[in-house]
Amino acid sequence: MAKNILSVRHLKKYFEAHKAVDDISFDISKGNIFGLLGPNGAGKTTLLRMITGIFYPDEGEILFNGAPFIATKDISRIGYMPEERGLYKKMKIGEQILYLAQLRGMSYTEARQKALFWVKKFELYSWWNKKVGDLSKGMQQKVQFISTILHEPHLLILDEPFSGLDPINTNIIKEEIFDLAKKGTTIIFSTHRMEQVEEICRNIVLVNKGRKILDGPIDQIKQDFKKHEFSVTLAEIPEEIPGRETGSFLIEKVQGQTLIIKLKEGKSNNEVLQYFMQKGYTIHNFREILPSINEVFIECVEATSREDESQFIQQAVA
Repeated sequence: MAKNILSVRHLKKYFEAHKAVDDISFDISKGNIFGLLGPNGAGKTTLLRMITGIFYPDEGEILFNGAPFIATKDISRIGYMPEERGLYKKMKIGEQILYLAQLRGMSYTEARQKALFWVKKFELYSWWNKKVGDLSKGMQQKVQFISTILHEPHLLILDEPFSGLDPINTNIIKEEIFDLAKKGTTIIFSTHRMEQVEEICRNIVLVNKGRKILDGPIDQIKQDFKKHEFSVTLAEIPEEIPGRETGSFLIEKVQGQTLIIKLKEGKSNNEVLQYFMQKGYTIHNFREILPSINEVFIECVEATSREDESQFIQQAVA
């Protein structure tokens, strides 16, 4: 049995001269919560539409459970909640959910049984016979989520799933995402909210201008981008501390009783601890500072933009 539920291999999609997706490859293991990240116009939506069979790639292949993806066969095992919501505003909530479930191959009886379970869980039962257009944006979002997961897809694709939700309902959906993953559902999570990515995802791929620029486990990526900075909190800051530099580290900031320091090349954190202990300073807290995914995102996107600008200038003057 295939370890990866989804593999994309050298995918390309062009619209006239625009390279929307330019030779992207990655794998998603089963049961993973996988973040698909990128700035506006990076190619994320085009990529998702190819994965769901809405667009066909110009080049490359998509493997689903180790076999070539065939939309007519595999789409029933995928749930896709796009950023642009697709509910029919004049339909009643119950009719809407049952209609979409039957389009995905469920019988009316099975769809109704599961739909009633979910609308009760999301406190929408009293709205069963109300029109979708009568609901707030947040309540419509819950209806959309129910419609996406009702057929119990193997692969669930969520594009900005928390848009329009208040903090309480955001937590409700978030807990359902974690629960679905525990039960074996693989989830692709696309959002611009990097703090949500850190909280929810285990792996990410970052795309920009149609190209993949980063791919891997979040914990490893943060290690790869760390800048050897540490936070040291002392019982008190002696007068001689703001000398800013020692043989093993540079003091970058002083924040109250906390020093932000950066190791010099070839130095270790043990040397930092030894320095303070030898000086007789009382250390209350000592920890390594790892970058946030938001910081990694900005650094990578800005770096690729600088590279593209440099290449453009070189071509212009050639």
